Order: sequence, then C-alpha cells, then structure tokens
Amino acid sequence: MEAHSDNIVRIGELELTFLVNEKGATVFECVVPPGARVPVPHYHQEADETVYGLEGVMTVTVDGRKQLLSPGEAVFIPRGSVHHHENLHEGRSRTLAVLTPGTIGRRYFEEMAEVINVPGKPDLAKAKEIMLRHGLVPV
Repeated sequence: MEAHSDNIVRIGELELTFLVNEKGATVFECVVPPGARVPVPHYHQEADETVYGLEGVMTVTVDGRKQLLSPGEAVFIPRGSVHHHENLHEGRSRTLAVLTPGTIGRRYFEEMAEVINVPGKPDLAKAKEIMLRHGLVPV
C-alpha cells in the first residue's frame, strides 16, 4: 500500500501514516528512527492500545515492564496502564498502532506536531495541555 502524503503526520523524527481515523478506532503505522525522541511515559484515560511489530525492534514499557517488540509480535496496553515506546536498537522501527475506541485521533498528533516541530525548545506546558485535552496523562 502506498502512503499518500496527506495521510502522514511528522512529529520530530517520527512519521505516522494514518489508515483509520474514526470514532471506533484510530489505526496508524509509526516509523521511529534509532534513538529518536518519543512521547513521555503516559496512560490513556479512555482508549486501549495494541501495537504490532512490522520492522525492526521497539522497546515497549508497560507498567514498568520492558519488552522487545519484533516483527510479528503484538503488545496490548489497556487504558490506565502507564506505557512508553522507544527505539533503542539499530535500524528503524515500524509498528502498527490501534487505539480503541478512536478517542485519540489524528487531530491529537497534528496538534502535537505544531508544538514539537518548532525551532528551539518546544513549549512543554502546551504539549501537556494538548495531551490532557485528548485523554493522555503524562507521568
């Protein structure tokens, strides 16, 4: 499947390609280069997340437990569980993320891109406000 540029949101070095953006589910592919800055540990108030490995290795920490996510493997993150994703390995990581219901949609990521993709340091207070408004709680 070829990605259309209007389906892609870039946040720093992260590239998200949105496949579904509906009330029932948000589905996107996420490419994370090695060592890229990633979102802070957080939990979702109203959405469960399932992450499926497509390429490379992603380190996923859920409620303090680190696990390696390789191609063909999946991790389920229930709402309320503190989690964090990071690429600590060589080569890019590519995963498929599914948020159900779709309470955290593409608009959240677009708003975060506007705050993060700026010269200099991003406004972390603004980023936290966006997270909280969309049901993500940083810890």
